Amino acid sequence: MTIFRLMIAALTTLTFSSPLFAEQIGSVDTVFKIFGPDHKIVVEAFDDPDVKNVTCYISRAKTGGIKGGLGLAEDTSDAAISCQQVGPV
Repeated sequence: MTIFRLMIAALTTLTFSSPLFAEQIGSVDTVFKIFGPDHKIVVEAFDDPDVKNVTCYISRAKTGGIKGGLGLAEDTSDAAISCQQVGPV
């Protein structure tokens, strides 16, 4: 039981101490679901922690429905990434 608590504490610390924070740029609904959120494509932006004035944009599929609303659904691995210069480097 002690190892389990240690693992949970380590994962929680790593999750909340991450220097990367995503800003959601927008989303587009792709499939309507009566129960739970719709399937959608989400575009998020991350500032590069190593290079100033570089932002990386990620678009990915997000599964909706009842399982998606509860966090039990598996999202597909289809994604796109693009890094852009947003100021002088």
